[in-house]
Amino acid sequence: MALLYQNSPLKWLNRYKTGLKGFRRYSKRRSVILGIESSCDDTGCGIIDTEGNILGESLHSQLLVHLNNGGIIPPVAGVLHRKNIEQVVESALKSANLSMKDIDAVAATVKPGLPMSLEVGTMFGKLLCRKHQKPFIPIHHMEAHALTARLQNPSLEFPFLVLLISGGHCLLAVAHSVDKFALLGESIDDAPGEAFDKMARRMKLRNLPEYYELSGGQAIELAASKADDPLQFPFTPPLLQYKDCKFSFAGAKNVCKYYIEKEELSKGVAPDEVIPDVANLSAAFLLVVTKHLCQRLQRAMEYVARKSLIPIERQTLVVSGGVACNNFIAQGLEIVCNEYNYKLVRPPAKLCTDNGIMVAWNAVERWKANIGVYKDFEGIEVEKISPLGASLIEDVSRENISCKWVKLAKLLDKDNQKGISQNQ
Repeated sequence: MALLYQNSPLKWLNRYKTGLKGFRRYSKRRSVILGIESSCDDTGCGIIDTEGNILGESLHSQLLVHLNNGGIIPPVAGVLHRKNIEQVVESALKSANLSMKDIDAVAATVKPGLPMSLEVGTMFGKLLCRKHQKPFIPIHHMEAHALTARLQNPSLEFPFLVLLISGGHCLLAVAHSVDKFALLGESIDDAPGEAFDKMARRMKLRNLPEYYELSGGQAIELAASKADDPLQFPFTPPLLQYKDCKFSFAGAKNVCKYYIEKEELSKGVAPDEVIPDVANLSAAFLLVVTKHLCQRLQRAMEYVARKSLIPIERQTLVVSGGVACNNFIAQGLEIVCNEYNYKLVRPPAKLCTDNGIMVAWNAVERWKANIGVYKDFEGIEVEKISPLGASLIEDVSRENISCKWVKLAKLLDKDNQKGISQNQ
């Protein structure tokens, strides 16, 4: 496979315009799927068999590059994907002690995401399929996040409620099957991870050595853990007047900016310094984000019960995406789950963030169900925006559900600030 990826993508894309002679038919034997993830700023490859065994994986993170740039620059992300994708795939195959002849199908994330990033993984995946005569499985990024929990929780049955929170997405949905989802709510502006990144930059947390190599969410969570008064800076949870499951983080960001500017002015903070009470402000911002997520989740649970969308005996919430790694948020979600008799399932941190394993696993589920496995894949294109399933957002609003909010006071109890273990 060496030297397949040189110069521009179009050159290596056109080098192997071959058919799919010898296309393998499905069989009951164990099959092996290779998955490629490149929707944003991480280049990942995972290899899984149809029994759920992780055979190999590799990941190249662009985190430090984009931290130094003050945010993700799509052309830069695309260049770094092109530079690293061949090595990442080769590394995954090497870690699995496999070659492409051992692979039964290749999957790649095709939507939603940054087009310049998606193109790299999709085109390279198609290239492998042409060269080695394999079928191609296009993957929806959010479906992959939603179903990752089933990899390590084989007993997790459909339907279940899923909350996906990351740097690019925030949504609530009911997963009915491998390819059928009902969308209950999504963000009308920023995603929570994006809000954390922007506020961490505005707080200048990276100017402190201990936060230098952390993402915005990680930095705010760490700073918040040092707070002595999380209520010093009051916030009101967003969208309280709207009886739906939509999310919004723009207002909380504006309030946070106001506090930063006020503190900088009143305390005479130098341009390269952080405000003295940055820990308290981080805690307050993290708390309002958590409350907002929990309140929308609570209404979703009420709606699901009213519509009988999930059997009472199988009530499960899956939370995934990069922001799901935040233990404070997970603890708040667990409080709501306990109140509503839901089981909270959270994949391990490395499977919550973008990775090739989740793509390969989603492809395994599709392979076994014989859904979305393509012999002729030339017409499959990447999509920047792609909804998750059929929308029930307006129906949620029409139900006009009022909630008596679950109390989250114990989140502020110091004895309770030890995080929660990963739910397996």
